[in-house]
Amino acid sequence: MITIDVEKSDLAAGVLAPERLAAALEALRTDGAVVLANVVDLDHLDALHERMLEDLALLQARPDAPYNWTAGNIQQDPPPFEPYLFEDVLLNPQVIAVTSAILGPGLRNTMYSGNTSLPSDTRQPVHADIGHLWPSDAMEVAHPPAQLVVNVPTVDVSAENGATEIWLGTHKDLTVGVGGDIEVPLDALEARRKLAPPIQPDIRRGSVLIRDVRLWHAGMPNRTDRPRPMIAMVHVSHWLETGTPLEFPASSQAFFDHPVLTQAARFTEQPSDHIYRSQGFGLDQVG
Repeated sequence: MITIDVEKSDLAAGVLAPERLAAALEALRTDGAVVLANVVDLDHLDALHERMLEDLALLQARPDAPYNWTAGNIQQDPPPFEPYLFEDVLLNPQVIAVTSAILGPGLRNTMYSGNTSLPSDTRQPVHADIGHLWPSDAMEVAHPPAQLVVNVPTVDVSAENGATEIWLGTHKDLTVGVGGDIEVPLDALEARRKLAPPIQPDIRRGSVLIRDVRLWHAGMPNRTDRPRPMIAMVHVSHWLETGTPLEFPASSQAFFDHPVLTQAARFTEQPSDHIYRSQGFGLDQVG
């Protein structure tokens, strides 16, 4: 998987140099994923990591704890309030340069959640978060991207602590279509494996992974004794309808004022209960 080493000059200027932007766009179009390295302040990640570990016990104590397929992966929202709102996480200029170039004007963020890989020897089935927008029999080739996932790990990620299994190039495969089951059929997996087997990429702390929402992937076992949180946002094209709005405190509205990226959110005076907001997937399969 392609990693773009973002330079200090990019960070200082709040841009991504043309040659690095072009390389990132080519990786997204070809592989369906790219990593931007050195774009998030490590102190910010430390603050988020510490708070998310504190929240994890409360999340697991829920009678409907939001596990995703297995008890080794739990849906976890980061704290959506000060002092845990950081521009280089939520409004990262290098990330926005990439996602806006792919998705066009009127860019919106529709998610502020994440998943935490828990110490476990279980894995998820291979799936696409969302399939194609139209039935595969209506298309000869996959449509251009409409949604990009932005993942921010709070620690170094490796196969040892549950790096996500990624099947590069599968965003262009028409197997997983609109609606229905998001799990990839076994025969399609075996056919794809012969062409391009999956990878578990190492991702350095301070990096951001951008991937097409249709890319096949799976949560993997975390064989350490420490949880591995990873924050997730989803940037979408302006014309795509979205569901339940995000919630942020009214006091944070000015923070989100941005010329390119808006939040599909409502700003409220009510306390934000991020512990009970998240929902899991495939809970009937949890053993």
